[in-house]
Amino acid sequence: MTSKNHEHQKNSITGVSKSVLITGANRSIGLETAKELSKKGLFVYLGTRDLEKGEAVVKALNENGFQNIKAIAIDVTKPETILAAQNIVEKEQGKLDILINNAGISGAFPQNASDTSITAIQEVFDTNFFGVISVTQAFLGLLKKSDSPRISNITSGLGSLTLHNDPSWKYYDFKSASYGTSKAALNAYSIVLAYDLKDLPFKVNVIDPGYTATDFNHYSGPGTVESAVDFIIKHTLTDKNAPTGQFFSNDIEDGTEISPW
Repeated sequence: MTSKNHEHQKNSITGVSKSVLITGANRSIGLETAKELSKKGLFVYLGTRDLEKGEAVVKALNENGFQNIKAIAIDVTKPETILAAQNIVEKEQGKLDILINNAGISGAFPQNASDTSITAIQEVFDTNFFGVISVTQAFLGLLKKSDSPRISNITSGLGSLTLHNDPSWKYYDFKSASYGTSKAALNAYSIVLAYDLKDLPFKVNVIDPGYTATDFNHYSGPGTVESAVDFIIKHTLTDKNAPTGQFFSNDIEDGTEISPW
């Protein structure tokens, strides 16, 4: 980082002007995203349900040269923790520049539409859909104080209705009544949110990092964490001419990146 860029990013509170909150960031893709954004000079709030575990992660990061990362307790299914996190960011930053809604759960499999219980479906929706809405609405006021607010909702190709109706799609037979439907709902909500904010400098997009080998899927995915994180950052750190209300996928074989909804 050049001294000129460094001075441009400084402020009196954290040493950098741009701040980002990443939910579910104490491991896997969320953690790697936090590390890479920290390297780029952003101040990162590493969202974690268990603050003690999150602080242990941050301590290890500090020992490896990452100084602009702070663990913050936030469980997207518990409004009181969301409000507490919002109060911390407001007190320390006065605004928020980037929100990456990364926290998610898959639920137990199989997830057949005919016999998956309502309780099981609701549990997944509470995190993957309603949790995103709760966090987004809580932080919207702080995001509006940013010159270039960004909201990146981490989704999955399994939430694409178009792909799920294409028998030639390589994941056509992988249907999920909880996970896939929760991501489809998230995609739909993101379109509406982007429309609501279209007259402001917001960029609201859903980003599918691709089928990535992580503990989330027992390392079954073919993609790498590095590729996933590069893709998320590419479509999050965007300029004023970037699109909004789009579904970007790192798993589309023709290289278009904009996935069919």
